[in-house]
Amino acid sequence: MTSPLTHPAPQGRWTPRLWGTLLVLCAAMFLDALDVSMVGVALPSIGSELDLSTSTLQWIVSGYILGYGGLLLLGGRTADLLGRRQVFLVALGVFALASLLGGLVDSGPLLIASRFIKGLSAAFTAPAGLSIITTTFAEGPLRNRALSIYTTCAATGFSMGLVLSGLLTEASWRLTMLLPAPIAVVALFAGLKLIPRSEREKDHRGYDIPGAILGTASMLLLVFTVVQAPEAGWGSARTLLSFLAVAVLLTVFVGVERRSPSPLIRLGVLRSGSQIRAQLGAMAFFGSYVGFQFLVTLYMQSLLGWSALHTALAFLPAGALVALSSTKVGAIVDRFGTPRLIATGFALMVVGYALFLRVDLDPVYAAVILPTMLLIGAACALVFPSLNIQATNGVDDHEQGMVSGLLNTSVQVGGAIFLAVVTAVVTANSSEGSSPQDVLDSYRPGLMVVTGIAFVGLLITLPGLRTRRPQESVVVAQSVRKAAESESERVAVRD
Repeated sequence: MTSPLTHPAPQGRWTPRLWGTLLVLCAAMFLDALDVSMVGVALPSIGSELDLSTSTLQWIVSGYILGYGGLLLLGGRTADLLGRRQVFLVALGVFALASLLGGLVDSGPLLIASRFIKGLSAAFTAPAGLSIITTTFAEGPLRNRALSIYTTCAATGFSMGLVLSGLLTEASWRLTMLLPAPIAVVALFAGLKLIPRSEREKDHRGYDIPGAILGTASMLLLVFTVVQAPEAGWGSARTLLSFLAVAVLLTVFVGVERRSPSPLIRLGVLRSGSQIRAQLGAMAFFGSYVGFQFLVTLYMQSLLGWSALHTALAFLPAGALVALSSTKVGAIVDRFGTPRLIATGFALMVVGYALFLRVDLDPVYAAVILPTMLLIGAACALVFPSLNIQATNGVDDHEQGMVSGLLNTSVQVGGAIFLAVVTAVVTANSSEGSSPQDVLDSYRPGLMVVTGIAFVGLLITLPGLRTRRPQESVVVAQSVRKAAESESERVAVRD
């Protein structure tokens, strides 16, 4: 039986099994995004029922980020070495069990532990799922279409999570923890049926255990340090020593990777300007959006007095625009290329964030907030799939998991770092007993930082516009097909 994981998907019409494989992978990505967005709205109810302090509640969010961001590099390389199908399905099963555990526990530490395990499992499902797509669908229009659908599911999951959390929390916060479990189980059984077995990497020269330990330790410590920095103080001895330790670990990690016969990350991949722009762009893209959502959520609920559901519905136009554009983005990428789309998307983000600086304590949603949401939705529809396509184009199949893990690490680390920076800026501009107007004024510097991050992302992408692009994605796809046809002809001649 021919496996779509060992042979690129044919050009043209997709088979039902190919659609089924993509839907299973989309379901896992949908769950990752859904879980991230749902927990934030439920935190006040969790703290009230379990009698948790604010610092403990923070770790319900940070525990997931720590497991996810800290283990993505290991997760991506593990998928390459041990088989993408196997790693994806096992991690999806662990995700389902952790979701069940999170909805049943009665203590803060156990809930945090379940969140860490969920983040850990997502660190394996995300790069494994992305690399299954990139090795199943040939580079070019076919892959662009698949990735546009895949990344749209992430945005849709994030948007739906905001709405669902507002509805479910009204009944019980436990439902927000339990909801992903049955969906993950259905996706698991469907994956067992639909995703063919994938081959492990052949001829690899052992496992890079020192690199895995150093890479995981450095990422865990980096995320931990950034998450704790606002509380401990950015200039405190603890924070500075932690950053110094991260720098030492990363330096040793690079040295180990250069000498390793089978590195966790092949550093030569980062010699590509296109790859570097994709990784830095991912950090700026997600970092700016997470900071924006954090501030806008505080603004709507704390200052305007909106309910969780009302706030979620305010964000909904952005997610709806992404979902509606899913079938079109792949074709747009084929025509204009990823650098142009990424630059256009970042430009829309900069304008959208800048427009939000107009808000006051009595905004007219349609005139002030809605334009920003629509611009951000359009930006996400263009940037997110384009970054995934740019990062995975031109990469050999046996390194797709590694690159996927690297891209997801950039997303998570960017989100953690820039959210902490935005939080620190807002805190530095706030004072005790401030009036609502003073609080709003303290948010504006944070919004300006968010706008600045998006502008830096735009500057990062601009050099890519100078690169000549003679329809490279289409050319690559055609060359793959022609090579396959030539091989078939040679086989026919021999027979």
